[in-house]
Amino acid sequence: MGIRKKNNKNPPVLSHEFVIQNHADIVSCVAMVFLLGLMFEITSKVAVLFITVQYNVTIPANGGPEETAVNYFHYGLKDMATVFFYMLVAIIMHAIIQEYVLDKINRKMHFSKTKHSKFNESGQLSAFYLFSCLWGASILVSENFLSNPVSLWDGYPHTLMPFQLKFYYICQLGYWLHAIPELYFQKTKKEDIPRQLVYISLYLVHITGAYVLNLNRLGLVLLVLHYFVELLFHVSRLIYFSNEDRQTGFTVWAVLFVLGRLLTLSLSVLTVGFGLAGAEKQGLNLAEGSFNVLVVRVTVLAAICTTQAFMMWKFINFQLRRWREHAQTQTLKKKSSSSKSKSKKANGVNGSVGASGADSPRSRKEKSS
Repeated sequence: MGIRKKNNKNPPVLSHEFVIQNHADIVSCVAMVFLLGLMFEITSKVAVLFITVQYNVTIPANGGPEETAVNYFHYGLKDMATVFFYMLVAIIMHAIIQEYVLDKINRKMHFSKTKHSKFNESGQLSAFYLFSCLWGASILVSENFLSNPVSLWDGYPHTLMPFQLKFYYICQLGYWLHAIPELYFQKTKKEDIPRQLVYISLYLVHITGAYVLNLNRLGLVLLVLHYFVELLFHVSRLIYFSNEDRQTGFTVWAVLFVLGRLLTLSLSVLTVGFGLAGAEKQGLNLAEGSFNVLVVRVTVLAAICTTQAFMMWKFINFQLRRWREHAQTQTLKKKSSSSKSKSKKANGVNGSVGASGADSPRSRKEKSS
């Protein structure tokens, strides 16, 4: 009832509270402007830049002119408009999941403010990681990247991408860009903003780097691997919020987290350090999209290794904090059980003393009689 009363209050138009309460409707109207632009010939050319994937290249299959043509895509500056539109779509989807799924669960569970924010974060990220994992895995299977690991570096630069791969990167960039205004829309606490900005920036830098440097195949494999591990963590946290005794998921996640970091480093060194170093095409050629030079390779490996080391450091701190909390709860339980046992003994001693004290006046009366 308190939530409904709060929603019934009409804040001033264009105030902070008005924008926060109605940001999904405002963003939906902006997205509809681009969709309506497709209906008119004057604006359709501009609207297409925001909605459809750009830089189409048609190549005949098997090199034959009479064969069916295959569409591939490369990247360019026009992709920024497409990323902006799908950032708006991500904001709308975020609001839908929040209102129709997470808010209903929060009302039933009656979480505290701390658990409320963490539950919303894990709920949103679980939906995104699950969708991205399944979509990325389907691309890996359809393009035979898993069955042929040599394709991660063979034929570099991989300037031409199938539609699903390019659209996957567009959606990834759009999602992580939408997370920045969501800090304002979700009224994130000031102390939590630096932490979230750090991991949002890491996602944007690494995804953009793989996209621009034409390392899209390696980036796809590493993203699917990373998203799978993160999905397990956030699902385990959702289960933990429903029942704090269920912590098996965190143990499985801890093992897979370490294995994921090792596998990420192994694939990165194998692809960038050995595969590209031994490739036929060497040198920097912006026209062909080749960045296969020593400086770029070292920078890429340094960025990946630094990020993995930072994640391991955060992981170790997280595990130490959990062990301390577990040890504190165990000591509190022992203290409470020992205090209960002492109180029972004290009650027993007082009862025996009271019984002996009750007999003394009777004995005196008997003696006096």
